[in-house]
Amino acid sequence: MQREVRAIHPALEAHMPGLSTWQALPNPGVEYLDPFLLLNHHGPENFPPQNQGLPFGPHPHRGFETLTFIFDGDLVHKDSTGHVSEMGPGGVQWMTAGKGIIHSEVSSDAFKEKGGREEVLQLWMNLPRKLKDVEPDYHGYPAETLRTIDLETQVKLHLISGSYHGQQGPHESLTGLWLAYADMQRGSMWTWEVPEDRNVFLYVVAGAVTVNGHQAPMRHLVEMGTKGTLVELMSTEPGTRLILGHGAVIDEPKAAQGPFVMNYPGEIKQAWLDYQAGKFA
Repeated sequence: MQREVRAIHPALEAHMPGLSTWQALPNPGVEYLDPFLLLNHHGPENFPPQNQGLPFGPHPHRGFETLTFIFDGDLVHKDSTGHVSEMGPGGVQWMTAGKGIIHSEVSSDAFKEKGGREEVLQLWMNLPRKLKDVEPDYHGYPAETLRTIDLETQVKLHLISGSYHGQQGPHESLTGLWLAYADMQRGSMWTWEVPEDRNVFLYVVAGAVTVNGHQAPMRHLVEMGTKGTLVELMSTEPGTRLILGHGAVIDEPKAAQGPFVMNYPGEIKQAWLDYQAGKFA
């Protein structure tokens, strides 16, 4: 049975100084798709030589995870646990903030000197209460370390976590998340099977696709129901790229403010106090 398409939401302009940005989640139509909390789409943006690069200097997080997709340009990650990682096109960065981390995400010195095209997306994934206090962690996966599966329908699936027909993505998710991105040629078709009662995340990065017969253009988020297991995808433009995922519904109270996602407002206040007191990693 096909999964219901409830709505298709456009990402909203949320531009930053010197960086074109669109926010796909949350938006006026949907606050979050439990356990998926937020998606920001930065770029594509052409940076001139001698630029300032990406503006994401040191900042804290607690209570959730981030997955960052680098589709053009590069991204240098540094955090308070000692991880330093530079990622180029096609790579991803998975960070578990857990009980508290401070990190920065900036452009390399080479990119700032030479300039170029930059496109980066970041997805936030919630952690259940029992895991919000885990030790912070980070994993960087260059494009060649992802499990790339060439489907017979002219679709390339780049698997990050979870399995597909016996093949396993490189990341072991704490909460069993299945996450990937897919590249589709115009006219290509693929039937994506998802477990029932898990929430689907589906965002069109570039191109356009029909999802169970509903047209979803570039920079649109597809909101789906939880019944049915089949998602029929057909690319209607060349160079179509999708971010795909599904996860178990956490179904717990959620309190979010700025860089923290907890269960109750008092825990948000405590997070700020702990950060100001230097208690993060």
